Amino acid sequence: MPPVAIQLYSLIFKLLLRRRLSAAAAAPASSSSFGVSSRPAAEHHPSPPSKPSFSSAGPDAVATKDLHPDPLSALHLRLFLPSPQSAAPAAANAPLRRNSFPQPHDGHAPGQELSRRASASFSGVASPAASCYGGYLPTARSARRLPVIVQFHGGAFVTGAADSAANDAFCRRVARLCDAIVVAVGYRLAPESRYPAAFEDGVTVLKWIAKQANLAACGRTMARGAGSGGADSFGAAMVEPWLAAHADPSRCVLLGVSCGANIADYVARKAVEAGRLLDPIKVVAQVLMYPFFIGSSPTQSELKLANSYFYDKSTCLLAWKLFLTEGEFSLDHPAANPLVPGKGPPLKLMPPTLTVVAELDWMKDRAIAYSEELRKVNVDAPVLEYKDAVHEFATLDVLLKTPQAQACAEDISIWVKKYISLRGHEFSY
Repeated sequence: MPPVAIQLYSLIFKLLLRRRLSAAAAAPASSSSFGVSSRPAAEHHPSPPSKPSFSSAGPDAVATKDLHPDPLSALHLRLFLPSPQSAAPAAANAPLRRNSFPQPHDGHAPGQELSRRASASFSGVASPAASCYGGYLPTARSARRLPVIVQFHGGAFVTGAADSAANDAFCRRVARLCDAIVVAVGYRLAPESRYPAAFEDGVTVLKWIAKQANLAACGRTMARGAGSGGADSFGAAMVEPWLAAHADPSRCVLLGVSCGANIADYVARKAVEAGRLLDPIKVVAQVLMYPFFIGSSPTQSELKLANSYFYDKSTCLLAWKLFLTEGEFSLDHPAANPLVPGKGPPLKLMPPTLTVVAELDWMKDRAIAYSEELRKVNVDAPVLEYKDAVHEFATLDVLLKTPQAQACAEDISIWVKKYISLRGHEFSY
């Protein structure tokens, strides 16, 4: 059972969320291709983008910037770029915690020490005059290539934002631990933009990253052909500089939080279906953190924990009614139930999938069942279950600094590094 303070905060959180959802249900806005990508600032406490301060190992060691890649919609991105010179060391021999389903090779030394990420010679810190990139202007000639983690925030499809203080802090933590560029997606929210708007935004972002990589490659080719005199003129005009200098799209990971996990899984399926059409993007893994799954046949956890903390079942049902159109509403909708037949490509084609669940979350059983189905077809799909944890225990603002939240981020980084390491599968779990 969580501490009394968390229980009280959960009660207030649910009352405010219910009021917000009820107000939206009473007067829903018409669907729009523009929509909203976040609620008013008073609701999600936005964190402004920060200039880099690469002299420390704390949150300031990650630079951020905001982008609006599609002028025809409210799609919003926040990029997180970790320090090019420092790395967050991990505890020696840190095993993954609470792995409910040991894999056959668990006999190996668990959780091998996270290696310190090698410092590379880097001359990308510009003078204060280079303010167009938040004080940081990358130099492609000496830049390291970093994997890309595309992150989808939670909020029951109707609240939350990529630039909220909580999501900003979580993405900074992930960027430091994984030594990766994090692209946080501010997708359109319901009821202004109902299904499939948020899911389509996720696919749009993946295509945008692929386009950026292709433009950067084209720019480098043109620069070499033109000699030093025409260097970078094409790339500077057309390409997002941080991605052009640092992103390695062949090592792309999808990370979804709560309803964002539903989006991540959908995007992973679409990436499998697209195949080489998304080149050079390659989704090498996905992380589903307490997915927002539901279904018409209740599971044991849905019966036992229906009135659980923060997001109880009745509140989530209301959120689903706001997200799905009236004619489409069903608890077995493909967006809601990952196990409905004919949902997408065969599960055996899905990327390796880490699932994080909380012991006190009523949605956990369906997430575990989905992971079991993936393992049946030989997909690497472990489950991490955290004792006495609640839904969004590692990403909610009041819980971000708890030991459990920090341990969860470390555990995720250990597993993810199996698939983003340039030296192969060097980490066991």
